[in-house]
Amino acid sequence: MTADLQKLLTWLSPAFPVGAFAWSAGLETAIASLLVHDRQTAQDWITGALLHGSIRTDAILLAHAHQNPRAPAILQELADLCLALTPARERHAETTHTGNAFATASAAWPVDQPLELPHPCPYPIAVGALAGAHAIGLRDTLVSFLTATVHGQVSVAVRLVPIGQTDGLTIMAALEPDIGKLADLCQHATLDEIGSVAYGADIAQMQHETLPTRIFRS
Repeated sequence: MTADLQKLLTWLSPAFPVGAFAWSAGLETAIASLLVHDRQTAQDWITGALLHGSIRTDAILLAHAHQNPRAPAILQELADLCLALTPARERHAETTHTGNAFATASAAWPVDQPLELPHPCPYPIAVGALAGAHAIGLRDTLVSFLTATVHGQVSVAVRLVPIGQTDGLTIMAALEPDIGKLADLCQHATLDEIGSVAYGADIAQMQHETLPTRIFRS
């Protein structure tokens, strides 16, 4: 439906006031240490986070929140699990700050019965619950969320490597099939299927606060 698409485009736009642009999820550290230094290494890093790291984990949690928007106890359990899976202090701050901001900003789109979201509310839980409460399709929500997250990471690489707009667009185009496949998987994934092997990204987020010069908050 057009109205559903409009909501997703707005909620997951860089202009939506959640402050997602301020966080790099450890990518700034990887660039500073030259682990990421050109288009290919940027694409490899982002692909790893998408298919094997925090982006995949967030998408699975989002799907479960989407399926239980009117179950405060389940949403709280999902929020607790999400925060337990954040290995770095800055990662914890990122997901709670953006999630709380999303919950506040999304009040402009009221639902018949106000949502009882956890507090703090991790970002994927907030997005999933709101989309579910508005009966927006799960796959469309997942594709939109994953696309916006990948684009945010590409934006960091474009600015900091720098790789340039053309290389950034090449990465976005290359990852579209992976985003679609992951959205299909996460629609039906159980919580037991959550698992991350993106240890480099986790360590990069832990090390970020020690960088002498930082542009991003994680």
